[in-house]
Amino acid sequence: MPTRHLPIAAVAAALLCLPMPAAHAEKADRSKPTRLEADRMSADDARRISIFEGNVVLSKGTISVHADRIVVRQDADGFQHATATGKPARFRQRSDPRGEREGVWAEAEALRVEIDDRNEKVELHERARVLRDQDEVRGEYIALDQRTEVFSASAAKGAAPAGRVRAVIQPKAPGAAPPAGPGKPDADKPPAR
Repeated sequence: MPTRHLPIAAVAAALLCLPMPAAHAEKADRSKPTRLEADRMSADDARRISIFEGNVVLSKGTISVHADRIVVRQDADGFQHATATGKPARFRQRSDPRGEREGVWAEAEALRVEIDDRNEKVELHERARVLRDQDEVRGEYIALDQRTEVFSASAAKGAAPAGRVRAVIQPKAPGAAPPAGPGKPDADKPPAR
């Protein structure tokens, strides 16, 4: 089937429902416009696939995704499934504030990121890493369920000790703001590429 080129704005409109990973994701992001930049874009309407390649940047409110390539598939009900790949693919999002505490930035990266709109799940494959509020989890596979706000991590099958899941969880004082320091993203700066 031939692939034809469509304006990026047309495909961006189809991406408005894409969830991005972070527990307690900022609800205001859902009503923000999606902006995409890439070196190339192609779409196949018959197969409901759009492909963005070359320094791809997707932004929507506090959400940002940086990847070498993002493929978006839409099912018959209009739900999207996006696959972002890169060395690594990175994403970032701020959570909603809780009480007097500001929203917390979450950053994640992996060689492949699968975003499932229908099931509100995100899967990180190969060299996966999630950093949130100075806590860090690394593994070969990390799954985030946005409905239940639960995530799990695992090492590759048959992995040597170096391939085990690793986590660093910082102590938190009840009601205290997190300390500033390494690993805490600056809200005014874009994520590092």
